[in-house]
Amino acid sequence: MPTIILFAPLIGALLCGFGHRMIGERAAMMIATGFLFLAAALSWVVFFQHYDHPESIPLFRWVDSGALSVDWGIRMDRLTQIMLVVVTTVSSLVHLYSWGYMDKDPQWKEGESYKPRFFAYLSFFTFAMLMLVTSDNLLQMFFGWEGVGVASYLLIGFYYRKPTANAAAMKAFIVNRVGDFGFALGIFGLFFLTDSISFGVIFEKGAELSQTSFNFLGMDVNAAEAVAFLLFVGAMGKSAQLLLHTWLPDAMEGPTPVSALIHAATMVTAGVFLVCRMSPIMEYAPGTLAFITVVGASTAFFAATIGLVQNDIKRVIAYSTCSQLGYMFAAAGVGVYSAAMFHLFTHAFFKAMLFLGAGSVIHAMHHEQDMRNYGNLRKKIPITFAAMMIGTLAITGVGIPLTHFGFAGFLSKDAIIESTFAAHTGVGSYAFWLLVMAAAMTSFYSWRLIFLTFYGKERGDHHTHEHAHESPRVMTIPLMVLAVGSIFAGMIWYSSFFDEKFDRFFGMTVAEAHGEAESHGEATDDHGETKADDHGAKDDHGGHHTMGPYVAGQGALYVGEGNNVMLEAHEVPKWVKMSPFIAMLLGFSLSWIFYIYNPELPKRLAAQQRGLYAFLLNKWYFDELYEVIFVRPAKWIGTFLWKKGDGGVIDGGINGLALGIVPFVTRTLGRWQSGYLFHYAFAMFMGLAAIITWFVIGGAG
Repeated sequence: MPTIILFAPLIGALLCGFGHRMIGERAAMMIATGFLFLAAALSWVVFFQHYDHPESIPLFRWVDSGALSVDWGIRMDRLTQIMLVVVTTVSSLVHLYSWGYMDKDPQWKEGESYKPRFFAYLSFFTFAMLMLVTSDNLLQMFFGWEGVGVASYLLIGFYYRKPTANAAAMKAFIVNRVGDFGFALGIFGLFFLTDSISFGVIFEKGAELSQTSFNFLGMDVNAAEAVAFLLFVGAMGKSAQLLLHTWLPDAMEGPTPVSALIHAATMVTAGVFLVCRMSPIMEYAPGTLAFITVVGASTAFFAATIGLVQNDIKRVIAYSTCSQLGYMFAAAGVGVYSAAMFHLFTHAFFKAMLFLGAGSVIHAMHHEQDMRNYGNLRKKIPITFAAMMIGTLAITGVGIPLTHFGFAGFLSKDAIIESTFAAHTGVGSYAFWLLVMAAAMTSFYSWRLIFLTFYGKERGDHHTHEHAHESPRVMTIPLMVLAVGSIFAGMIWYSSFFDEKFDRFFGMTVAEAHGEAESHGEATDDHGETKADDHGAKDDHGGHHTMGPYVAGQGALYVGEGNNVMLEAHEVPKWVKMSPFIAMLLGFSLSWIFYIYNPELPKRLAAQQRGLYAFLLNKWYFDELYEVIFVRPAKWIGTFLWKKGDGGVIDGGINGLALGIVPFVTRTLGRWQSGYLFHYAFAMFMGLAAIITWFVIGGAG
């Protein structure tokens, strides 16, 4: 069954991409969509299966070179099960949605064949993502990682006639290469230190890496910290964290289904998945975990501030994605990996629905994306309005305080905020306050989107408003399905991810930690030998905590001290539990005042605070800063090498040779070809005399 899930999208991509001319476009699209729904159905079947221990399903020998021996295999554990459900469910619904959205796309001339190519790209992306999440070793993960990058480049730049789309695709590809370089260095480092890139072997040696150091630029660097940091650099690029985030908003140049698939539920969550998968190494790198917490919380706050003033409906949701990913990394940074995965799981439903809902609005408004040209659309597109409302209730965290009843984001976001407070560290407190402020801003800009789009008076072109209509059923059905997940996913799986069913749900995928007072005995490694569970890792207060039980070579989601944090998160003061709800109410109230009660207030405030408004509208000027620091110098160096190096030295030298020396030689040799017999006889005589002279001198020597 896992093999079918993995390869069904690949088969669909090949048949749709290369076979549509033989079987017809419609049949090719149906095959690609059908294979994705098959994979999604089987993923849910697998999700409800319980794995006491992670299982590896070898497929074939892939690389065998010296000490490097790699099988292509499928790793099945709870972490894989969660990602399979997320990837295939969203992808299948996006495939179905695309039937309506991409029909008669105005970007293409009539008669052009673009839809099979689009569906083939979607299926190929899904296969690459499944390769990543089912990988049993780092090489296979990197293969899927880069495959996802290639697919995103193709999909973001799908409208290749638009210069902005081409620029966005290039930007995404290049920025991701920065992070990928760090990821590759991390893989090299782990292979150098452990002689393996197999997860089973690497996870066994976390304690050994924590006690190993090497010299770098005159400094002693801890091996576990170094490789953990490099791996996180890769995660920063793929998940658009602060400093490597600039590609994500520009990626909205791709078709809206692409935004839902890549930038809401799948590709951008790969970085979070990487950190959680490598948690057995991360747990021995407290410095890196602190850095992850700071970066995640800073990203959540930073992206939320920008979302306050954006006017493109897709860009608002894009910065929302960036912010929510920051929440996930903050949870992973304080060691509560299950909370990070919980928010990843719930976020997939409501964020995919918000993007697809935005696409439905854009479809209704004849591809107008500026919210300032919307208004009063709730009666024109009631199903889309209902879906967007549910998505907004989920992302802003609406629920009943101090209970487990609420929309999906209410439970998973609160779990993260409570965990950062329960960490009782400096970075944990930093993350707590920034995440609460980000929650208030998330509520403000999310309700701003709803009020500008569906309430108030009509703005923009009257003819467009007059002809606005609900999207076809093939686009609204995915919205309804995702709405169910946005409402119930948090309530159904809260106890499994973050409460009393935690142990049973994750099984041996998770290694528990109950503090220094409790001993867990021994665990068995792959060779039947015993391993002590207490590795003597130090906590933030200088003491020791027990890092077991951990089945050597089998663990995947390593909680360590984070499990203590999760337990304490349930006991935090009530004001901590109430803080995200109060932040949500504050953001909602301000948004209602600004865009319903007094719609002129935002203009007056923007005029009064021109500097701050421009700062946020221009995204903290990161693009302009990178333009000065990186882009212009790179272009100058490229132009210099092109004109002075290639043009001046290489082409100039060859042209100089061709225009100077070669004609001189040819003219000289041409004079010898006179056509007179006595000239040729004289040349033969001189040659014969030279040969005789050579032999005479040589013989005399």
